[in-house]
Amino acid sequence: MQDKLKVAIIQSNLVWEDPKENRKNFSEKIESIHEEINIIALPEMFTTGFTMNAPLVAETMNGKTVAWMQKIASETNAAIIGSLIISENNKFYNRLLFVEPSGAITYYDKRHTFTLAGEDKIYTSGTEKIIIDYKGWKICPLICYDLRFPVWSRNTENYDVLMYVANWPKPRILAWDTLLKARAIENMSYCIGVNRVGEDKDQNEHCGHSAVYDVLGNNITPIKPNKEHIEIVTLDKNHIGFYRNKLRFLNDRDVFTV
Repeated sequence: MQDKLKVAIIQSNLVWEDPKENRKNFSEKIESIHEEINIIALPEMFTTGFTMNAPLVAETMNGKTVAWMQKIASETNAAIIGSLIISENNKFYNRLLFVEPSGAITYYDKRHTFTLAGEDKIYTSGTEKIIIDYKGWKICPLICYDLRFPVWSRNTENYDVLMYVANWPKPRILAWDTLLKARAIENMSYCIGVNRVGEDKDQNEHCGHSAVYDVLGNNITPIKPNKEHIEIVTLDKNHIGFYRNKLRFLNDRDVFTV
C-alpha cells in the first residue's frame, strides 16, 4: 500500500480506425515520460476513435493491442488503462482494460452504451461494476456516457478514485466539466476524466478538458483544452481520509441496489 499515486493522463488526438498508428503514437508519447509513474490513462477507444464500424477494427483479448498494453505496462512498471473494441463470443464490447506490470488484466464493459450514436445497436452493454485494488488504492473505472448516470457510479464500495475514459464531443463539454466535478463531490473521491482532442471522420470535434478533481470538487490539473497534452498528477490518500473523517458525508448516503 502506498499513500500517493502518480497518474499520467494522456490527452491525445486519435487516428480514425487505425490501431497500428494509434499504438505507435501512444508509444511515442509514453516514451517521452521521464519520471516514475503508477498509472498511464488513455482515452476511450484509443486505437480507433469512437467508431460504429466494429467488424472492421475489433480485436480479441489475444490481439495486438492487449499484447501492446502488457508490454508497455512491463516496460514502464506502471499500469495502463484505456478502452478498445473487443470481439468475444460473436459480440462486440466497448471494453476498458486495466493492465498491470505483471501482465494481469482487469476489464470493464461499458454499461451505458450511447444510444444517440447507435452504440447500443452495435455493442453489448456490460452488467458488472468493478473495483480495482491497485497498490492499496480502490479504483472504479467507467466509460464516457456512464458519467451521466450517478446511480451506477455511487460510492457504495468506499473507492478512492473514480476514472472515466472518454470521446466526449465539444458541443456538450459543459456537461462533461460539470458532471466530473459533481461525481467527485458526491462520492468524496478523486474523479479523473481522460478525453481526446481533434476531429473524427464524422466531423465530431473534441476539445479535451481532461481533468482531475479532488474530493471537494477542486480541479487540480492545469490541462489546456484543444491540445495534445500529458499531465502527471499525484493523488494523496491523506487528502481523502482527512475530508471523509471530517465531513462524514458518505455515512449519510442512501442504501439501494442496482
